[in-house]
Amino acid sequence: MVTTEYSIGIIQYIPFFYIIWSDDLLSASEISVVTKTIEEDASLEQHEKEQLLLWLNRDAPPANEEIKNWQHTISNSDIKLVESDTYPLTSLSQRLASVHCDHCDFNDHLKHIEIHLGIQPNHYNHLFDVEIIHEKTSHQYSATILDGILKEPHTAIIDDFRDFLHKPIFDWSIERNKETFRARTLEQVKLLGENGYGAMAYDEEYGGLGNMPAYAAIFEHLMFVDGSLAIKFGVQFGLFGGSIQKLGTKKHHDDYLANTGTTKLLGCFAMTETGHGSNVRGIKTTATYDRATDTIVLHTPGKNDNKEYIGNALHARMASVFAQLIVDGKNEGVHAILVPLRDESHQVFEGITIEDNGYKLGLNGVDNGKIWFNQVRVPRKNLLDKYGEIKDDGSYFSAIKNPNKRFFTMLGTLVGGRICVAKGALGGAKMALTIAVKHALNRRQFNDSVKIQEDLIMDYPTHQLRLTPAIASAYVYHVTLEELMKRYSDTSQLDKREIETQVAGLKSVITWFASNTIQECREACGGKGYLLENRIADLKGDVDIFTTFEGDNNVLLQLAAKGVLSDFKAEFNSAGFTSVLKLLRSQLADKLSTINPAYSNKVDKEHLYNPKFHKHAFSYRTRRLTYTLAMRIRNYIKKGIPSYQAFLKVQTHLLGLGKAYSVELAYEIFNEFCTTVSDEEHRTLLEKLGTLYALHEIRTNAEWYLEQGYIGGTKSKAIRQRVERLSTELRPHIEVLVDGFGIPKHCLTAPIAKQ
Repeated sequence: MVTTEYSIGIIQYIPFFYIIWSDDLLSASEISVVTKTIEEDASLEQHEKEQLLLWLNRDAPPANEEIKNWQHTISNSDIKLVESDTYPLTSLSQRLASVHCDHCDFNDHLKHIEIHLGIQPNHYNHLFDVEIIHEKTSHQYSATILDGILKEPHTAIIDDFRDFLHKPIFDWSIERNKETFRARTLEQVKLLGENGYGAMAYDEEYGGLGNMPAYAAIFEHLMFVDGSLAIKFGVQFGLFGGSIQKLGTKKHHDDYLANTGTTKLLGCFAMTETGHGSNVRGIKTTATYDRATDTIVLHTPGKNDNKEYIGNALHARMASVFAQLIVDGKNEGVHAILVPLRDESHQVFEGITIEDNGYKLGLNGVDNGKIWFNQVRVPRKNLLDKYGEIKDDGSYFSAIKNPNKRFFTMLGTLVGGRICVAKGALGGAKMALTIAVKHALNRRQFNDSVKIQEDLIMDYPTHQLRLTPAIASAYVYHVTLEELMKRYSDTSQLDKREIETQVAGLKSVITWFASNTIQECREACGGKGYLLENRIADLKGDVDIFTTFEGDNNVLLQLAAKGVLSDFKAEFNSAGFTSVLKLLRSQLADKLSTINPAYSNKVDKEHLYNPKFHKHAFSYRTRRLTYTLAMRIRNYIKKGIPSYQAFLKVQTHLLGLGKAYSVELAYEIFNEFCTTVSDEEHRTLLEKLGTLYALHEIRTNAEWYLEQGYIGGTKSKAIRQRVERLSTELRPHIEVLVDGFGIPKHCLTAPIAKQ
């Protein structure tokens, strides 16, 4: 029992006021929250309200002696701070009041302050100097429910697959012998194929379920086992098998798909060339039709025209080779041809040279290689001829007359691979975040009090700011990729141009996010993160190449931006002058709404947390960048500069538009998804993650928004503070959030994740 000069009504507010003034927490809008709470608290006497309101005056703050007296009142009361309480600070205040009052009711007004100020005592427990009952995470939310929300509609398939991964062959281990690593990875892929997981996207008659979204979910889960396994799985069933499925016709399906799905036929996907990289249309390998023998002759014409970085090159018996198809002396453009590489005894056929790419930064369980062809003949039927065929009379025919449209239609069928690459990278980021968070919930370091143990590093604001926005982004991107795969798999939508634009941008944004996040997690784990046994080092090496897989990110972002410009141009041209006026009116409306100081510096929580603000901010940036980019290109062309050169001059602008478009799309998809979640409590949690994602993205691009006058300095500062505050508010639920990723426990082998 302590003797104090304060009344019961004031005592229960003391912990809040002590935190407020110890950390100088209050902004003007937050003062109004506390003021309103005090005024509406019927349990307070009028003189108590007057005293509390007096202590809220920033121009005349409480004296230092007063603040010390508050601290003395708390520390001498023999109370405890229980971090797992739903409202820890409010509960602490009630315990403090109960020291002097036998029947003190729980004060919902205090809870109101705790909620609206986002105060989390795990930041401030060192101030109180009381016994702390530490809990790594709260029990307000359920990881099982979050996992269930994320894995729909593939719950049954994913649950079965997680159990399947419990087999010893999938246990992760440190392996640095290339040949042993490759052999083990091959055996894993064969086991997956034999059990039907490789053929999941194929039709039932070829051993599958016709379920590409479920296949993509399986692919992501393989990243939890090992990156090399995921990539070799993707090459065999997604790229090689997918090219047969998407570019071939029934005769090819009947001959090859079933055996591909069960790994009886191992194949590779030979598109990229040493000298041509992302420029698929410019590849030099030729496939010349010889009418006399009714064969197609594959040839590598120059030194740097060989196929490069081909996964499965050393294990495959057949390749899906992309080459310039030449019929009757005319180049009909890039087509895919099935080319046998080895016989049944695994001897390479004459005219084919294959070399090992050797050790890489990561993914050393994948047998990447180089392939050359020297006048290699295959039957005409080996041409994957869904979009272009050589008829029995030796003539070429395609229902798509325009060569450009034919080329992009062919590549568009393979967009699912880009989605899988993004999902795989995201899986790597989820694994790294889970390891880093679990480490931070066990690792303790520093404290200024001799009475209590060192602080968990997860309780430091800087640590929360490093990891929590990334966790929010992981949830947003998971939902986004699920939706994109659903759209891509919709057979009723024949025109895939829009989804190609969306995937090109998001593959870039998400793989960069994954690479950066894994690096942050490595640093967040200190020296432990550098040890191979803790998995993050391998995740760094494995996921790094995802920024290059399926197209270099800088190239893909330009492709996405050009897709946005194409829509802009179509709108501009379809309605003539009326469309121009409509466009200018929308730009003028944006200008009026953003330059208004009342909007540019609006900082209250209701506004900053409102999805309407987030949507408008993202939409404004995309439209503004689209408009200014179009005007820049038009002005260059007016000066006589060729369109290709004009695009070179605006490359950085294109990248900016591609990123802006992708972030806007991701947020829109996630925001819409949240409205479909039936569990109200967990929907609220997901919405908070969406808010953190939005504000973090706006904060990351604050320079642009400030330059445009969309936000002022005051608003920029408020957004930064809100990102920090939301990261703090989510701290009690941080382990639930990473457990919600659904990574099987038997895949979390990192020692620092199991302490």
